[in-house]
Amino acid sequence: MQLAPDYRPEFDSLADLLLEVAQERSTDQLFKKIVQRLAERPHVYMASLWVLDKGDQCLACPMQAQCPDRSRCLHMAATAKSPHKIIEDEQVNLVLEKYGRIPSGFGEIGRVAATGQAFVSHEPGQDLSGIGEPLWAAQAGIRGLDAQPIIFKGEMLGVVALFSRITNMEQGPTWVRIFADHIATALINARAFEENERLKNQLELENTYLREEVNESRAIGGIVGESPALKHLLRQVELVARTDATVLILGESGTGKELVAREIHKLSRRSERPLIRVNCASIPKELYESEFFGHVKGAFTGALKDRAGRFEAADGGTMLLDEVGEIPPELQSKFLRVLQEKQYERVGEEKTRSVDVRIIAATNRDLKKDVQQGRFRQDLYYRLNVFPVEVAPLRKRKEDVPLLAAHFLEQAIRRLHVPAVRLTPANEQQLQSYDWPGNVRELQNTIERALILVQNGVLFFDFSKAEGSSTSAPAPAPAGHPSGPILTENELRQRERANVLLALTKAGWKIHGPGGAADLLGIKPTTLISRVKKLGLTKPATKSA
Repeated sequence: MQLAPDYRPEFDSLADLLLEVAQERSTDQLFKKIVQRLAERPHVYMASLWVLDKGDQCLACPMQAQCPDRSRCLHMAATAKSPHKIIEDEQVNLVLEKYGRIPSGFGEIGRVAATGQAFVSHEPGQDLSGIGEPLWAAQAGIRGLDAQPIIFKGEMLGVVALFSRITNMEQGPTWVRIFADHIATALINARAFEENERLKNQLELENTYLREEVNESRAIGGIVGESPALKHLLRQVELVARTDATVLILGESGTGKELVAREIHKLSRRSERPLIRVNCASIPKELYESEFFGHVKGAFTGALKDRAGRFEAADGGTMLLDEVGEIPPELQSKFLRVLQEKQYERVGEEKTRSVDVRIIAATNRDLKKDVQQGRFRQDLYYRLNVFPVEVAPLRKRKEDVPLLAAHFLEQAIRRLHVPAVRLTPANEQQLQSYDWPGNVRELQNTIERALILVQNGVLFFDFSKAEGSSTSAPAPAPAGHPSGPILTENELRQRERANVLLALTKAGWKIHGPGGAADLLGIKPTTLISRVKKLGLTKPATKSA
């Protein structure tokens, strides 16, 4: 088609812009480029672009009375003004702020979104603001408005509007209509690319965090036991798992609070999505926001690229906030907002993101006391304490000790690749007589240590150096009333053998003199030499370099 000479520069400029927008992979950058390039044209006073999205500011929106459907409205995505100032920026900014949200069907801009039909002004008597501000339009010298729908395959995506200082040319809107169609295609492509990037980043995060979880989850095993306390706990887990309620797991260190969280997640509707565990005590204070909420490139020194946080990685799944009482007080308000509004921003970014995450928190601290002392926000505590679950310490469910010990023994034999051994009744009695200040974690470590030192297929448990042994080990019986587990003759020999071997190893197989094995054992060197021969102990060969 032969074009009139007057339209050729306009066509060439739009053609260049079409090539530019087709290469954009970020929706934010796409919107900015569109309006900035359109506003550069000499006759354009301002270019604005709205996208159709869900209602998000309905209660505070000044146009709520005119809104027929609060589920969707036009959101201003970008706007650019001409470099040639016509009226003060403050007045323009007030108008833009007021019409950051436009109900579908309200004003000329809203009607374009509702009907899918463009609005192009030709008559001087029309409201050329398009948004019900004729005085502002007159002061700005606006003589033409071209508002075009952004539609892709029948789906309304938004509206692009040009406010001109000249009356619209007869064929001018034709090119704006063509451009609006290209905007729709570019927007769909940019959204698809962003979604691919989001899914890719989320998958990478999930893989990273899940690898951490695999390494950490093997430390305790499964929920094992038949005590009344454990049965009551499991009934609570079954009840709360099928809901999305926030759970606060309370209990001493090492009781298996993480296992309870995993069981809740496994039985929930989110079981196919990840469970992301975060130890709130292990994160440096200055990295808290970035770790949980992510950051954008250049937000701080070392932020070399955009990074999603753990909330984004847990989207659709569950997040376990372990040691939740360690969250710094000045950051607790941000966690409260995520719990209440399901929204957050990355560090260095103004864009508000939404997230669907179930929160499970765990702590061995008395949060109620922390609230009273001002170390923990009361409102955050109440948001976390929707459904409290308390895990009993091992000393209050000693009937579970033999079952747990057998479970850990079987696990350790497979993991350490050592010959199989079994727990004797004397072993079980010895384990049950101890108070386990370190709870389940200490029991597992004790089993593994005994398995490494096993001799002739007999396990021996030494609590002399165990955690809290000075206060938690069974008190000695009064004189004349011996107590404790009864050891067989073979167990006594193995106990003596392990003790001598330990002294030799600690002394580097030095027998005589201060710090020697005989000195450590409190016996004569000659007695020790005789005992070493009797027990069949030999110094291990050293590897040559």
